Amino acid sequence: MPYTNEEGGLLNNFAREPKIYQAEPPTEGQKRTYLFLGIAATALVGGLILVAFFVSNAS
Repeated sequence: MPYTNEEGGLLNNFAREPKIYQAEPPTEGQKRTYLFLGIAATALVGGLILVAFFVSNAS
């Protein structure tokens, strides 16, 4: 475990830092997947709003 000695014999422990890497841009397949998931999420939220609207006005 990484630590430092300070004056007076005190030890300070530090968390191990993860390796840093640069993110790569999404591939065409990933972009298509993101687009599909965005459309599906929008349809789901829109459907839930419509259901809530019709249920609240069903009297």
